[in-house]
Amino acid sequence: MALATFRKGVHPQELKELTEKKPVEIMPLPDEVFVPLQQHIGVPCQPLVEKDQEVKTGQVIGSSEKFVSSPIHSPITGKVKTVNKFQHPLGMHVTMIHIVRSEGDESWETLPKADVWQDSTIDVLRKMIRDAGIVGLGGAAFPTHVKLSPPVEKIIDSFILNGCECEPYLTADHRAMLEFSEKIMTGMAIISKILGVKDTFIAIENNKPDAISAMQKICAVKYPEVKVVPLQVKYPQGAEKMLIDAILKRRVPAGGLPMDVGVVVNNIGTAIAVAEAVTEGKPLVQRIVTVTGDGIKEPKNVMVRIGTTFKHVLDFCGGIRENTTQIFMGGPMMGFSQSNLSVPCVKATSGIVCLTDRNTIQGKTYPCIKCGNCVSVCPMNLMPTTLTHMVKAAKWEESQQLGILNCIECGSCSFSCPSRIPLVQWLRVGKLKVTELMRKNG
Repeated sequence: MALATFRKGVHPQELKELTEKKPVEIMPLPDEVFVPLQQHIGVPCQPLVEKDQEVKTGQVIGSSEKFVSSPIHSPITGKVKTVNKFQHPLGMHVTMIHIVRSEGDESWETLPKADVWQDSTIDVLRKMIRDAGIVGLGGAAFPTHVKLSPPVEKIIDSFILNGCECEPYLTADHRAMLEFSEKIMTGMAIISKILGVKDTFIAIENNKPDAISAMQKICAVKYPEVKVVPLQVKYPQGAEKMLIDAILKRRVPAGGLPMDVGVVVNNIGTAIAVAEAVTEGKPLVQRIVTVTGDGIKEPKNVMVRIGTTFKHVLDFCGGIRENTTQIFMGGPMMGFSQSNLSVPCVKATSGIVCLTDRNTIQGKTYPCIKCGNCVSVCPMNLMPTTLTHMVKAAKWEESQQLGILNCIECGSCSFSCPSRIPLVQWLRVGKLKVTELMRKNG
């Protein structure tokens, strides 16, 4: 029987073999961290600490009273050197808290935990998740407590735990399913209780047979109600809307959210963070990062404290090769190219991919030949080349009418373009401009 999947999409060459057999290594604590006050979709946090103040690992150092926000915690024990603007991996300069670690001191400030979480109320569990600063660790960084608080009129009947990890280089979720399956299932059970769902699924692409087997075994013994669903290997299978289409054959309406069709989707890493927050009182101060590509000397999966600089992580992995030409945060399909290795790892840093000129697209961009490749692969049924022309001509209203805000920035269009037009980059610019105009116009 054919494996489930979604419509359209692409299949980039995979290089997961660089790290898929590499167990997660815990990095030594960094001497200093740079912690951005916004690592999530929503309202930025305000600093709660000041220069020369002593802080402990897990202490809240940034917060906001707004609902769509997520608190920030200190990833190390030490002293605040400054609260100032530094470069973020997304390119802009944002306010960060620069902390220097106290030598030999790793004292924690933990949060209230549940000795028997099954006895806790939904409101208490949801508050624990919010207080721990948990956001979606698949890349979008949407505050998890918001996703777990659907309006009363939205009836959620299904929860999908996303273990697809469809980016061609990344293996952090793959390793997590092999090494932290108990925590993953605890986190999934907590989320399922909060949502009160009828059906729960774990979605895993079929290129991870060992992960599929590991999750099937634990479900058979302890969670028989959970369905492990192997999926066809295709990009961007891990995008929420594509995943819902593949498993449940439900189509999220244009401009809509998964909850509009009765579904919530969370990432494997998010489930681990939920389990640690609720059962151990640990806030989100670290995450698994895949460091890979032909431009890094020792590809690894590493557990990294938030705020650790890319350079520190890359040095731990042997350093980059001399002919490395491009470094991405995230994968090469949806990731962001880096120009400065002093930027910090943030909650959304799922990978650092280092590529040499052998694996980087080189050469000139050519005019569109109207082949239609970008249209045929777009999972959101958009017309990327037409939208790009609109953006270049600053036709924002027309761009909005053609659905530019429905673009999920998966990069399938750019990947399939024989003229090497950076379509997804133009669409990102267009989305920003259209969103800005919508805000101004109320």
